[in-house]
Amino acid sequence: MAGGITDTGELYSPYVGLVYMFNLIVGTGALTMPKAFATAGWLVSLVLLMFLGFMSYMTTTFVVEAMAAANAQLRWKRMEKRKDDEDEDSSSGVSDSDVLLHDGYERAEARPILSVQRRGSPNIFEITERVEMGQMASMFFNKVGVNLFYFCIIIYLYGDLAIYAAAVPVSLMQVTCSATGNHSCSVGDGTKYNDTDKCWGPIRRIDAYRLYLAAFTLLLGPFTFFNVQKTKYLQIMTSLMRWIAFILMIILALIRISRGQAEGHPSMAQLSGIRNLFGVCVYSFMCQHSLPSLITPISKKKHVNKLVLLDYVLILAFYSLLSFTAIYCFRNDTLMDMYTLNFTNCEIINVAFIRYFLGLFPVFTISTNFPIIAVTLRNNWKTLFHREGGTYPWVVDRIVFPAITLIPPVLVAFCTHDLESLVGITGAYAGNGIQYLIPAFLAYCSRKDTQLVFGSGTVNKHLSPFRHTFWIVFVLIWGFSCFVFVTANIVLSESKL
Repeated sequence: MAGGITDTGELYSPYVGLVYMFNLIVGTGALTMPKAFATAGWLVSLVLLMFLGFMSYMTTTFVVEAMAAANAQLRWKRMEKRKDDEDEDSSSGVSDSDVLLHDGYERAEARPILSVQRRGSPNIFEITERVEMGQMASMFFNKVGVNLFYFCIIIYLYGDLAIYAAAVPVSLMQVTCSATGNHSCSVGDGTKYNDTDKCWGPIRRIDAYRLYLAAFTLLLGPFTFFNVQKTKYLQIMTSLMRWIAFILMIILALIRISRGQAEGHPSMAQLSGIRNLFGVCVYSFMCQHSLPSLITPISKKKHVNKLVLLDYVLILAFYSLLSFTAIYCFRNDTLMDMYTLNFTNCEIINVAFIRYFLGLFPVFTISTNFPIIAVTLRNNWKTLFHREGGTYPWVVDRIVFPAITLIPPVLVAFCTHDLESLVGITGAYAGNGIQYLIPAFLAYCSRKDTQLVFGSGTVNKHLSPFRHTFWIVFVLIWGFSCFVFVTANIVLSESKL
């Protein structure tokens, strides 16, 4: 996430890239979507989901275009550096006329390289090097823009960590507290529990939640102080578990509906639920910050925009299937913030293994991602404050940065475990910036830089299908309007309390 060009890694086919992107986008946000659908109404939810999916696809093409422009600029700079080095090597012993001729050659070479591309050389806009969003921000934005970018990405990652830090203890609390005493098999039956209700003996549910949060922090928090990387086999295992869980939930809900046991009667529209639905949808379509690591290793990128469009259509269909089966299977007041917990009820499924697998599913998948996101956030903090040529003292590098990474999200999770609100606020604010505003500004600034360096006639082969400036203006207006709408909604909601 932090700036710098890293190794591209092993190449894979476009269809493998499509699967990787699908797995990245369909994550934790999908588990909170059924509750958000029920709260906002099925018609409003479907329309907003389709519109936000379209907007996310558009900004994805903006990021791909900016990646190509960044690759072109880096390639052009290396070409210029080679020419300078060659000029230095040949500068000794030349005549004045040679110098004049050389200067004329330099001025000619500084002009746009259309002639170079026309002669059939490899396209300078080919995406062969992985340029992270931080690197692109440094290339195309001014200092204020770079700082705003890092501020936005850091806030988003903090929200991610707070959601993860709350989701695991909530799942453990719900499953273990319901498995004891009179609460056995009753998590998803519509029974409402207060945080002050008993869990084990004198231990209240909120106490159990905080004990699990402490254990989660002690077990996974130390990874923030070291370097950790996601392995191929860990990715395969978590992806496999994710798809088993999602398919099981859809099948179980469909079976219950087909037997006439469905209890859901969702409304068409409830405007009060739009705020959280918006944040959940933005969060559930988030992939822009990880596109460089997904797109760059694809071996053939000629039709990458069409493949991305196919991915978004499939994801939209999947989200709709998951949410509609949920809201018609369960009553609105019984849908849990974490949808998997609705399947820990014995009436829904009487196989204990499946109940516990679904109830504890977030524990396994989220726990593997928490250290990776924490290290990413820590590295972004380091990049934000780094000055060229400077180094950090050991205490700042190994203690201060990891501490400011870990402590705030744990404190937020300690104060609240309202996952729907955490996801909604994270998506509506920081997610809005990353998914809409930053890609739009990247597309605009990269186009200006490309015209300045290569000339107005140069065409980026990965230019977004939404190439007219109208689309950039539309995305920016939409993004800023969302900030205003969500803030006004929060203020009005608070004033009614």
